[in-house]
Amino acid sequence: MIAEIWVEKYRPRTLDEVVGQEEVVQRLKSYVDQENIPHLLFAGPPGTGKTASAIALARDLFGENWRDNFVEMNASDERGIDVVRHKIKEFARTAPIGGAPFKIIFLDEADALTADAQAALRRTMEMYSKTCRFILSCNYVSRIIEPIQSRCAVFKFRPVPAEAMRKRLLEICEKENVKITDEGLEALIYIANGDFRKAINALQGAAAFGEIIDADAIYQITATAKPEELEELLEVALNGNFMEAREMLDKMMIEYGMSGEDIVSQLFREIVSSAIDEKMKVLLIDKLGEIDFRLTEGAHERIQLDAYLAYLSTLSRKKKES
Repeated sequence: MIAEIWVEKYRPRTLDEVVGQEEVVQRLKSYVDQENIPHLLFAGPPGTGKTASAIALARDLFGENWRDNFVEMNASDERGIDVVRHKIKEFARTAPIGGAPFKIIFLDEADALTADAQAALRRTMEMYSKTCRFILSCNYVSRIIEPIQSRCAVFKFRPVPAEAMRKRLLEICEKENVKITDEGLEALIYIANGDFRKAINALQGAAAFGEIIDADAIYQITATAKPEELEELLEVALNGNFMEAREMLDKMMIEYGMSGEDIVSQLFREIVSSAIDEKMKVLLIDKLGEIDFRLTEGAHERIQLDAYLAYLSTLSRKKKES
């Protein structure tokens, strides 16, 4: 029987269960002790526990009947001013249920709201603060207008540390009777890169492969190249072997199904962590940033990546000539 591992099943039910955000949890627990919260703004990368923390906070504050006074909305579904003027305002103006001091509106992906919608939201937050508190969640706090930021207590979520992720993933594997090798666990942490949701989804996919999860299964299910393959690609290209490096790139894009953005992202991680001379790192990252920009502007990914490998090969020749 395939293990049933999914994000909702292992979402924290209380603040004590939130993984890798100790400072944030301590501050939120102090609000629970006071039985009162200000408007909150959660900012940070995906999969770091923002939504989980908001729901856990509501559970700890309101107890079993938390759903009566908590509503979750996703701002990316309806981004305009109408959703603020009607849906959000209607919920905010009604009194809390069951003797609760206030209700909570959790607005996920708030940075997707238009500037006009955010301006209307600012006024709503101000008018109905006695009966309703807002928790806004976003990936980029800079996309939230200043008047909203100044009305909120801002919480910065960091990528989940490797050790905290390792401990929690081992607990999940034990509960689901899933066998994972040490190499498989390290591969899972590598591909997640601080995103716990991505780690759990990859674990579920790999569990369907076989009885024992190893590194190969993790890389295959996530269409990710092994770090040593990227390291070898850099080494071959920097030694001036352009055609050999190009064949390795072919394998990654055709056999693994990796996109240009995936390869650029992994190359960046490998360059930063490699033992290459610092001056050379500066050149490689500078050029890689240019390639990344061109890809986001719609350039042909294969041509751009070939151009990058060609650049690496010319660096080798220049070094030999000098």
